[in-house]
Amino acid sequence: MTETAGEPLVTAAQMRALETREMEAGRVTGWALMSRAGEGIVAALLARWPALVARPHRAVVLCGPGNNGGDGFVVARLLRGRGWQVRVLHWGTREKMSADAQAAHDRWRALGPVEPMDPEAIAAARADLFVDAIFGTGLSRAVPDLVHDALDAARRAADASAGRLVAVDMPSWFSSDSGAHLGRDNPARFDLVAAVRPMKLGQFTGALPAHVAAVAPVEIGLPAPEEAVRLIGPPDDLSKPAGTAAHKYTQGHALVLSGGAGRTGAARLAARAALRVGAGLVTLGAPDDAQAECAAQLTAVMLREIGEGDALAAALEDRRLDALCLGPGLGVDERGAGLVAAALASGRRAVLDADALTLLADPERGLFARLHGGCLLTPHMGEFARLFPDLARRVTEEAAEGYSRADAVRAAAARAGCTVLLKGADTVVADPSGDVALNAALYDRAAPWLATAGAGDVLAGLAAGLMARGRAPARAAAAAAWLHVEAARRVGPGLIAEDLPEALPAVLAACEAEAPARAGISGG
Repeated sequence: MTETAGEPLVTAAQMRALETREMEAGRVTGWALMSRAGEGIVAALLARWPALVARPHRAVVLCGPGNNGGDGFVVARLLRGRGWQVRVLHWGTREKMSADAQAAHDRWRALGPVEPMDPEAIAAARADLFVDAIFGTGLSRAVPDLVHDALDAARRAADASAGRLVAVDMPSWFSSDSGAHLGRDNPARFDLVAAVRPMKLGQFTGALPAHVAAVAPVEIGLPAPEEAVRLIGPPDDLSKPAGTAAHKYTQGHALVLSGGAGRTGAARLAARAALRVGAGLVTLGAPDDAQAECAAQLTAVMLREIGEGDALAAALEDRRLDALCLGPGLGVDERGAGLVAAALASGRRAVLDADALTLLADPERGLFARLHGGCLLTPHMGEFARLFPDLARRVTEEAAEGYSRADAVRAAAARAGCTVLLKGADTVVADPSGDVALNAALYDRAAPWLATAGAGDVLAGLAAGLMARGRAPARAAAAAAWLHVEAARRVGPGLIAEDLPEALPAVLAACEAEAPARAGISGG
């Protein structure tokens, strides 16, 4: 898809409110929006498959009872206008459609017949393109069996015809808010979702991305609401300043805390990542029994003996230590708890990952209540469930009603009073103010190689390094998540965690080279 920094992702309710506001203000009509959607969808699928432009082809369009069905009738008419052979099957009745959808229905009806939705007829069809325009946004109930059978039949027929299955805005059996599957098991795979802008949160989270090959944005001229979830794009402020005033202390000092002997690898990965992402100095704090092990592995990263919490408190008397990273390999014993307590008491910016999250989730230790706005929590879903069991349960139990990972992380950040990054292919970042961003390692940005030991430790180090350089936790988290994926994509299959920091220089150089273009500046 065409990725832009800050791409807004909206819910069904936000989309309805936006359309209503624009129409009531007289800035657009419902018919204009439907027409633009149909035109944009046809343009998107022809751009995806240029071979479809060369000559007329065959299409089967499945239309539903609402405005998504109206979009489908527009698509059918436009394809017929290009000389295509088009069949239209409709689930619903014309009389119950909106006035705009009725108009789209009638304009198609003047060109060709409207058949009833019949899975057997769909399965027997031979076409180059099958279009799902049955349901769009707002679906929050299980799809009827007839619709499920129709979509299954469309997938089988597309495969038999060497054709494509395309969804208008949303595949008809997924929630546009949570990405939850609302049908029976084993949903068919879609070759493309032509996503009307503003794009929908459910297109980038939940179960949907696993069943969609690609998403293409379709512009219809609607402005995005300010409160939308934002899709994270490439960071543009990572260059170190030029000039004689810049030195290592102006770029921040990160302190990464390690576990004992035999358990230092995770912290060393985090420290290496913090240094690679631009922190001026990085120190690894390790207990006495781990000093020799760390010294044998470290060169540019400095080493300091930090055993218990009082040693950390003493180290933090140096105000030049700007940010902490603790959790990877830390241990969940009394030493680990003491270090987390000392880190939180200092008020320093801190990334809390892995074992630190386990310690925070222990109610008997009382550490969760000491979190502050300078903290960043980086859980995977299992750790998130230990920290916020009710919110994790809602993601599972209320997904069909539209409760999403973004909703859960927003609520978690408000409860914790700090930024929360929930890891996954759909990584979500939320701060206590309610701002939410999503980093999608999906579609053309997929990086399945990140499912490897130590990758999360590198992510924690990236965030700590950026926080040491002065970035607020939410900005650091968003940039770290994006860089993490791009580094993995640079390496590709066979990636191990140690490769990620070493791939960063090329990623950072590309960000710097592309920053003027993103800002609308051309070089001479």
